Amino acid sequence: MQHVKVPQDRIGVLIGEGGSTLREIERRAEVRLDVDSENGSVAIDSVGDPVLGMVAPDVVRAVGRGFAPEDAMLLLDQEMAMFELIEIDRHTRNKNDMRRKKGRLIGENGRTRELMEELTGADVVIYGSTLGIIGQPEEVEAVRRAVEMILDGAPHGAVYSFLERKHNELTSGFNVRQNN
Repeated sequence: MQHVKVPQDRIGVLIGEGGSTLREIERRAEVRLDVDSENGSVAIDSVGDPVLGMVAPDVVRAVGRGFAPEDAMLLLDQEMAMFELIEIDRHTRNKNDMRRKKGRLIGENGRTRELMEELTGADVVIYGSTLGIIGQPEEVEAVRRAVEMILDGAPHGAVYSFLERKHNELTSGFNVRQNN
């Protein structure tokens, strides 16, 4: 049995209307979820395929960190899909620095976050003091590198150029794999 902590304001999303989301995660991940809505603790007990059971905590964690349940459940459907969480506050000195860096990651009107998604193919969510990524390993790596560049103070133009290069590598790599 594994335990995952979910923020209080995301418990309703995890449970869903009438428990529908909770039941869907249980069915698809072949687990039993026991949610303590008082403290946000979720106990996860695998009752079927152990591989799916190992992915279930990431599904719950992803929902807890701001992903829509259907996006989090992509982890169960797509072979090799992975979830990564970056703690933004580990790269900040204080609340003002946190607010500034979070703003840089989001970008004007959400453009930086959108470009990370468009150019890598990964899903990116910024929630609280974290940035979550769901995608294939090479997509997640590209987003992680872009996030590190932004958190280290790189100009947005340099980050966008990096993401465009990665996009070209990812799409040309896909074409090469398709032809083999």
